[in-house]
Amino acid sequence: MTELLLNTFVVLFLVVDPVGLAALFPSLAPGAGAADLRRMAVKGTLVAAAILVGFVFLGDALLRYLGVGLPAFRIAGGVLLFLLAIDMVFARQSGLRSTTEREHEEAEQRRDISVFPLAIPLIAGPGTMTSILLLVSEHRGDWQVTTMLLGVLALVLGITLVMLLAAHQVLAWLGETGANVVSRVLGVVLAALAVQFILDGVAEAFPA
Repeated sequence: MTELLLNTFVVLFLVVDPVGLAALFPSLAPGAGAADLRRMAVKGTLVAAAILVGFVFLGDALLRYLGVGLPAFRIAGGVLLFLLAIDMVFARQSGLRSTTEREHEEAEQRRDISVFPLAIPLIAGPGTMTSILLLVSEHRGDWQVTTMLLGVLALVLGITLVMLLAAHQVLAWLGETGANVVSRVLGVVLAALAVQFILDGVAEAFPA
């Protein structure tokens, strides 16, 4: 159980990347005061939490409705996480966990960025939703384990909120280069976990 919870924490922490998110956060709301940034950080984290919890309980039913098996979802999720890991290693932003140029321009014009783009796609992006569904699906029906996994999710989101609230301090301490170094290291670990997801999916789809 301890290994499962630790693995869940590592995967979610790598995918959400609170350090890199904190370095990006102030630039999404130029000119916003400290009070506004705090309010948007809290609201964005709560909205992301609601989305992810909803996906935990509804995502599996959606897959069954579409006729998608768990092995196929493992493989697809592993590929998606591997692409995200490549972005982290090369310190670049793609549509997996960032906004397009037009979306970024729209975000800059908004007074409130808490829902978009902070909650979606930066916190509750495709990688995060895929990861949490993969982890929970392995223990579907065991409510004790599911509750503990949701507790790990809450812990990761809590760390993310703390990092967002201290975004200016994090950026001043690490700088953009330091934040990229942290993301690169986390990306390497995430790449290995993504490959393991793919291997597990292949093994489950084609048992020996």
